[in-house]
Amino acid sequence: MGHEGFTEVTRLAAAREQLLSVVGPPASAESVPVADADGRTVADAVAATRAVPGFDRAAMDGYAVRATDTHDAGDRSPVALDETDGDVGPGRARYVHTGSPMPDGADAVVKVEETESRGDRVEVFAAVPPGENVAPAGEDVAAGDRLFEAGRRLRPSDLGLLKAGGHRSVAVRERPTVSVIPTGEELVDFDPGYGETTETNGLTVSRLVERWGGAAAYRDIVGDDEGALREAVERDTDHDIVVTTGGSSVGERDLIADVVADLGEVLGHGVALEPGHPVGYGVVDDTPVLTLPGYPVSCLVTAVQLLRPAVAKAGGFDPEPFPEFAATLDRKIASEVGVRSFVRVRETGDGGVEPVRGGAGVLSSVAAADGWVVVPESLEGVAAGESVTVQRWESHG
Repeated sequence: MGHEGFTEVTRLAAAREQLLSVVGPPASAESVPVADADGRTVADAVAATRAVPGFDRAAMDGYAVRATDTHDAGDRSPVALDETDGDVGPGRARYVHTGSPMPDGADAVVKVEETESRGDRVEVFAAVPPGENVAPAGEDVAAGDRLFEAGRRLRPSDLGLLKAGGHRSVAVRERPTVSVIPTGEELVDFDPGYGETTETNGLTVSRLVERWGGAAAYRDIVGDDEGALREAVERDTDHDIVVTTGGSSVGERDLIADVVADLGEVLGHGVALEPGHPVGYGVVDDTPVLTLPGYPVSCLVTAVQLLRPAVAKAGGFDPEPFPEFAATLDRKIASEVGVRSFVRVRETGDGGVEPVRGGAGVLSSVAAADGWVVVPESLEGVAAGESVTVQRWESHG
């Protein structure tokens, strides 16, 4: 069945909205050990079950004292206190290490460098107010404090806070499942002969899915055969999202749009972005299907712009913004009005960047880039010498 072609294209923002409208709600929750929860999404709000710290503790090495006993202490008139190994009563002091529990009776710590030990007595050369150099119980977290809201993607430091707050395990959302199906008659797994190409898009997209918080099923290559493509898509509609790579344009061997149309509905085919305009999206058996282009750079751009937010919605979290930096453009960027362009650039030193040479089929141009500049639909390129914002799109999950 022939495809009608790109009679019209959809703006990127509208395409993203259409795709996200058919992405289902977050998956159910599961409990996992805190140590295994890095990158997972909190299913329900989590509160501390205990205070951190659970006791008043010394914040400095020194002597725990009653603050009133140091009132008259100074460089030239030290106060002499009796050293003790027990409770700190009037006129007494006890040596403590950083993190040690405060002994009963003490309400401050004099830093060791402001004291001098003389046998069983210690001279104090500085007055301290109550609470000085003391970390009170609950200073970090009080029992019952809300640690995280539902929807937070956990980071390594978050895991430490969960453990400190009394949690051995945490309820997280199951990772959204994403089937990644590379397609193309010319593709081989590794060792290409004449006229053949090593499959890379499926590998790259599946690893991105994992980085973005999904669980990817990296499928075997499917050739340009409608029956085989139909079978591959139908097999994986039990996943949260199905993604294909290659065969998304309008040539004789570009069959995937017709397959999606036969099995379900094509919501859009052709998006006003560069590179990657042949991307398509639809739904089969209530499962969103995203058909990415075969050129490697086009595949990457469309995966970042459409698949990443879809994985986030299916996982119940918001994707974090990409790190950015400002730079001066050393060479002009050409782009088409009405098309959002993602232009790979590399740093040239002294705050400058320049476009990386290479078309949408040159994968090495991505490896050579330090990020990309997004040129909005309203502009016809960017002149040399202009200030631009560079997104480090591959630096974030």
